[in-house]
Amino acid sequence: MRPRARSCSRNPVQLGEVVGTVVCTRKVPVWTGQRLRLVQPIREDGKPQGRLVVALDVVSSGEGQQVFFVKGREAAQAIADPVNPADAAIVVLVDRIET
Repeated sequence: MRPRARSCSRNPVQLGEVVGTVVCTRKVPVWTGQRLRLVQPIREDGKPQGRLVVALDVVSSGEGQQVFFVKGREAAQAIADPVNPADAAIVVLVDRIET
């Protein structure tokens, strides 16, 4: 029996909180006009979960704001030119979570 292939990402969209901005003197030309944000993945209750992630910000998030972000191939597809090296991208601003 062959082992099952593992998916790159179990949860294509993850909840996080923007905790900072990454400042670069040079970046990939296709990222011109895009900010890089430092995102802390969090659980629904707001507690940190996992390592910090540098994400391309395509929705103009603010520090302290909760967001949904994607990783892997989905991140590269968040901007008009999908052939770029983005590994994570913020794609949604979270207003509130109702349970």
